[in-house]
Amino acid sequence: MKIPRKNQEIKAKKVRLISEKGENLGIKTIEEAFKIAQKKGLDLVEISPYANPPICKILDFGKYLYQQRKKEKKLKKKQKKGIIKEIRVSFRISEHDLEIKFKKVEKFFKEGFRVKVTMFLRGREKALKDFAKEKLKEILKELKKKMEFKIEGQIRKTGKGWEVVIYK
Repeated sequence: MKIPRKNQEIKAKKVRLISEKGENLGIKTIEEAFKIAQKKGLDLVEISPYANPPICKILDFGKYLYQQRKKEKKLKKKQKKGIIKEIRVSFRISEHDLEIKFKKVEKFFKEGFRVKVTMFLRGREKALKDFAKEKLKEILKELKKKMEFKIEGQIRKTGKGWEVVIYK
């Protein structure tokens, strides 16, 4: 977060002054701008130091910092959506186990996560990669009957089987 400079740190002799409501008050000397801010009981903050002349705004600096922190917290809450949870299924998964996995996927969707469904193969099952891909497609069709989701990208081949990322 870039914090604007406050009050005495402004080095220019003249500045373009903006009121707390966002109105342009024109070009003033630093002393005039500082007096106007003091009359209103607010701070003089340098917003754009590299403009010619520099731009200063009259505002409550503490309130400004509070609002910035609040925005950052809000953005951090939304970052959870980037996290991917994983559900691993095997080539020989039973119906009951599949139902449990579906409930887990539904729980992850409610929490706002994306889910990577991985079909892992062991030993001789690796020779049946085409059948495993079809089985994964069938699992996704069954899941589609239970809940709505979208597939991100395509089904990808990995060293141990197949994987696909789904999201609500």
